[in-house]
Amino acid sequence: MSSTITDPDAALKGALRAHESRTGAKVEVRLVVAIALVSAAALAWQLLLMRWLAIAHWHPFAVMIISLALLGHGASGTWLSLWLRDERRARLERHFDAAFAWCAVLFAASAAATLVLARVIPFNGLELVWNPRQLLWLGALYLTLSVPFFFAAACFGLAFARHGTRIPALYGADLLGAAIGAIAALAASLMPVQHGLLMAALCGPIVAWMVARERAVRAAAVVIALALLALWPTQALAPRANEFKGLSKALLLPGAHVIAEGTDPYGSFTLVESPLVPLRHAPGLSLGHADEPPAQLAVFTDGDAMSPIVHDDGRAGWQWLEAMTSALPYRVRTPDTVLVLGAGGGMEVLQALSLGARHVDAVEQSDRRLRWARDDFAAYSGQVLRDRRVRTFVAEPRAFVRASKDSYDLIVLAGGESFASGGAGVQSATEQYALTVEAMGEYLARLTPDGILVATRWSKQPPRDELKLFATAVAALRGDGVADPARNVAAIRNWDASTWLLARSALPPNAVTALLRFADEHGFDVVHAPGWRTRAQDRFHQLDPPTLFDGVQALLSDGTRDYIRAYRFDIEPARDDRPYFAHFFRWRSLPELLRLRAQGSAVLLDSGYLLLVAALVQAIVLALALVLLPLRALPRPRTSATSSPARVRVGLYFLALGLAFLLVEIAMLSRLTLLLGHPWLAANVGLAAMLLCAGLGSLAAQRWLERPDVDDAVLAHRIRWAVRAIVLGLAWQFVVFAAAHAIAAAWPVPLRALLGFVGIAPLAFAMGMPFPLGLARLARCAPAWVPWAWGLNGCASVVAAILALLLAIAIGLRATLVVALALYVFAAWVWRERQASGLAIRDANA
Repeated sequence: MSSTITDPDAALKGALRAHESRTGAKVEVRLVVAIALVSAAALAWQLLLMRWLAIAHWHPFAVMIISLALLGHGASGTWLSLWLRDERRARLERHFDAAFAWCAVLFAASAAATLVLARVIPFNGLELVWNPRQLLWLGALYLTLSVPFFFAAACFGLAFARHGTRIPALYGADLLGAAIGAIAALAASLMPVQHGLLMAALCGPIVAWMVARERAVRAAAVVIALALLALWPTQALAPRANEFKGLSKALLLPGAHVIAEGTDPYGSFTLVESPLVPLRHAPGLSLGHADEPPAQLAVFTDGDAMSPIVHDDGRAGWQWLEAMTSALPYRVRTPDTVLVLGAGGGMEVLQALSLGARHVDAVEQSDRRLRWARDDFAAYSGQVLRDRRVRTFVAEPRAFVRASKDSYDLIVLAGGESFASGGAGVQSATEQYALTVEAMGEYLARLTPDGILVATRWSKQPPRDELKLFATAVAALRGDGVADPARNVAAIRNWDASTWLLARSALPPNAVTALLRFADEHGFDVVHAPGWRTRAQDRFHQLDPPTLFDGVQALLSDGTRDYIRAYRFDIEPARDDRPYFAHFFRWRSLPELLRLRAQGSAVLLDSGYLLLVAALVQAIVLALALVLLPLRALPRPRTSATSSPARVRVGLYFLALGLAFLLVEIAMLSRLTLLLGHPWLAANVGLAAMLLCAGLGSLAAQRWLERPDVDDAVLAHRIRWAVRAIVLGLAWQFVVFAAAHAIAAAWPVPLRALLGFVGIAPLAFAMGMPFPLGLARLARCAPAWVPWAWGLNGCASVVAAILALLLAIAIGLRATLVVALALYVFAAWVWRERQASGLAIRDANA
């Protein structure tokens, strides 16, 4: 039963409604544009904030940003439920323009202020495992960054509350604005991230000026706009790279300075020169090599993952390139054709040319990074990428391999993580589709019959990613029909790095002899060679215990599964369904690792994974504190005892919807990363598709509600229909994505993004229906419980954004989607039409 509100200003409200009916078109157009701008600004801010945090920190903050954005929206909905009661609702009708404009101004002001605060909050994810205070700083960062989303959501809520009859038009503007915001964020990736964020924030004062009539509000909008513009030429909002990142460390060298900066959708790039103390990057360089490598320029991506541009003045010697573990494939078998995946600054290309390759194809994902090495600083590098033997390609490496028809004698997996980030496990929640079993299989298919695949990794103790890489390679060989993978693999190690060879056919005896000779000349240890077993006393670099050597033999034996299960770290081969190559954490090892912290072993506690767990706990606490518990201030509806089971079923319905929607969304973003080649591009396309199409589904549900024959049974039937559509939509998504991988690998990124959109659209459209249909059912039989249903759904969404990634890491993306589907089916089952009559709730104000 709906409640009635006594309004002392009924005459004024009647006059306002009459005025609105006469000038509705004008108000609607102005408000529609304002809503679209706020929506575009909020989504662009959300996407660019991911970029900002990727530079400031190592960690994959995408799911955390989605979660805190939902926290801001949920808290805003709760605040409006509490504030818009009794006379305040009547006051909103009189002062809507001012309230809406102030929220837009506060969105802009809080956006800039929260970035300033985020720069000074001393959060460091690397310290999370040994410094408990970092949990507090993580909570402070999470809560601070949610504030702008609170005010953006308040704009939407105020508009929906004031102009209830125009919700479809306003909601449509919200959806259109979200799509525009995703495109705008993609365009803004070509400029420094702080400038893109400022442009998004400037939409707030623009909206306030459009909507407000009061001079005070317009004056405030002008002041905020001028303050934001004054920040443009400064570095006040620029991300400050973590002190342990490679860029921060390089700039500590005397005389080191930045000589170039650039951005594109694949990252923010910084080029550093150090003339007084030259930079020299040579992973796996033999300790027996006495000469210094040439000076280098360092290319940093998002403040880390250095890639060098090697100086060539015509007098440099290249013997150092032969004294690295990565030179092994050129000594085993001199290749004619080489494919370098992840060319970066070109050092791997230089090594291939210096060691005898006749033709090199260099693939680089970032056009900006490639132009620095090939064009802008070509004179510094001796024109290495302009050599007539070299062809350069701008493409996502795995997509290039899928699309290529050429075969290569050698494929080099270049690039990779920095030593610091790899050692601390900060990338444990990042998708790395280039290092999965399926990716290895695709690389093998592009090799000539005697071809070799090679990868060099940093050495860590105890070994983790080296064993995981080897396990993944062995699984790929076995999947390719190789009965005895031991004959097709080889590996050597230095004190700091190791190089791993994966051959399409068995390595012949002369190749093994060449490997042993090369290792002996340069003081490298043989980890594995076909038919060879190194004695412990013959190794140059002693390890106690020799876990790497023993692990390799175990992974080649019949007891592979038992060894992987028993190992202290997760070295299960990475697959496309579980592409988290850098995830090594096992809960059963936690007590032992915690005991070893005092001995300097805190780095073994993968901070990236533990950060997600900490963020999940804090999301639960903050969602309860800011979204659900404040609703207790609402008048408590009086209920009969017989209605309690029905209330539980309704609560479970909205809880399941909130969990299921975000589980699907996060899993879809991860799957879309494989199609588009980069998680940030996937976030742009995926969020735009999900928000736009789910919103259209909600509008379609709204049209059903306007029919005169709609009752509870009809609504329950529509919900079941929507759940069936979700099942079909997910099947459609699998088909489209599989077809896209098979036939569209060589297509330009915009066309692949369009395919991704087409694959997601039907699923998202169906997912947009159960929530508004459920709210409509609840509003008919128990309107006083609508805010609680909204709060339950909001809490579940805040938590599920982080929970989804943890589930994907644990059980895989497909299983996560199955869990989401089960939740949708459970929601349709738990609140069936015959239970609606049990929800006899009377409003306390009735």
